Amino acid sequence: MAGAKNHQYHILPPSIWPLFGAMAALVLAAGGIMWMHTMPAANLVFFAGVAGILITFFGWWSDVIKEAHAGDHTPIVQLHLRYGMILFIASEVMFFVGWFWAWFDFSLFPSTVEAVGGTWPPKGMEVFDAFKLPLLNTLILLCSGCTVTWAHHGLLHNERGGAMKGLWGLIGVGENDSVKKGLWLTVILGISFTALQALEYSEAPFPFKAASEHGSSYGGAFFMATGFHGFHVLVGTIFLIVNLVRVYKGHFTPRQHFGFEAAAWYWHFVDVVWLFLFASIYVWGGWGAAVHAG
Repeated sequence: MAGAKNHQYHILPPSIWPLFGAMAALVLAAGGIMWMHTMPAANLVFFAGVAGILITFFGWWSDVIKEAHAGDHTPIVQLHLRYGMILFIASEVMFFVGWFWAWFDFSLFPSTVEAVGGTWPPKGMEVFDAFKLPLLNTLILLCSGCTVTWAHHGLLHNERGGAMKGLWGLIGVGENDSVKKGLWLTVILGISFTALQALEYSEAPFPFKAASEHGSSYGGAFFMATGFHGFHVLVGTIFLIVNLVRVYKGHFTPRQHFGFEAAAWYWHFVDVVWLFLFASIYVWGGWGAAVHAG
């Protein structure tokens, strides 16, 4: 029969979101450029772009959820969604490789960079004590990796339900509901990490761009690497919150839960990157320098 579907792929209908998202990204970039050049109404253009991007996210991903509920995510489609998420995480890995490259270039070859002054960390610079807030944040992220895995395991084995008792019952979590419990704990740990990193930044003994030329490269490399990781933690936390809402709505089953799986993969990626950041920037990168007493 002409026009009959004889394959397992899902042919997407026409959508406004690619064009709308591209235009929003253009407005966002234009607003950012205007802001850097202190042009009038720059902040208005920039935040209009941000709003457009957020609308695109909400609308496009809502359509993807509707497709899943309609049965369009066949096994072959789900496999390709997994390929897409793997490639996305691989691109994020290469993004962080750039910041690690800059850090190791400054630290291993300080004599070739005049702004460093021939030593690393630069002379007179105080660094964070790696075994205070950074270590606490490391333990928080490691624990969050365990809780999201617990939630994933519970979803695979359909461990939800039971009588609602105690504190968990106040937020609609069943006594034996490891999916919701694990996700709630992961979200709380993610928010805790962000709050502690904000506290750490507020007490930083060096600014992003130091008044002294000898400190500018250290501060820039430190804040770009750890700051972008902090942004990824924030994005991952939002990702998990969306999945928590979807769990309450009953969107996932043991056999079909790619949205949850993608969030778990992303969160584990964030965990692993932080371990490398903690070891290379906080511990090894600050070795031999004066430790900030704050």
